Amino acid sequence: MTNERNRPTDAQGSTDARWLPRLRVLGWTLVAVLLLLPAIAMQFSGQVVWTAADFIFAAVVLIGTGLTVEVLVRKRSGTAFRAGAGVALAAALLLTWSNAAVGLVGSGANPANVLYFMLLPVALTGSFAARFRAKGLSITMLAVAIAQLLITVFAFVARLVQPDEVFPVIAINSPFIALWGTSAFLFHHAKK
Repeated sequence: MTNERNRPTDAQGSTDARWLPRLRVLGWTLVAVLLLLPAIAMQFSGQVVWTAADFIFAAVVLIGTGLTVEVLVRKRSGTAFRAGAGVALAAALLLTWSNAAVGLVGSGANPANVLYFMLLPVALTGSFAARFRAKGLSITMLAVAIAQLLITVFAFVARLVQPDEVFPVIAINSPFIALWGTSAFLFHHAKK
């Protein structure tokens, strides 16, 4: 019979066997809650109106993100790598969700919003090309951060941003650029 002291540990001394199951339960509970919240809110407010397609989209995005986390956590070790992956996945999830819901520039079919969706294929393509190795992922996430910055600059140069949207567009895009950059930094740290 194995006890906590005999389990393998990572470089920081924490045991995966102790905290991973708790995080899995927390993560999948969060997915369920996020999927249930709109259904509950629709019972009490006429302002929340989700269709079946909205629930399917949310389920695909949330469950897909959760499954990706599961795979990365099982296949890779190291706190910096896992943190970098977590930050990148959080950025991708939040970008997809917010851009689909209201858009990052203006609303709806603004051409800049369509370009923001292209960041995800860039991140995926770079990740596969890097074979999910830390060095390549660091470069990929830095490229995605720069691409998001360039799309934002393009939106301003092409006058897709209305004068009253200048501050909100900067305020919305800055955290995403910071998340991609943080992920790049963490992957860079993980390769050492």
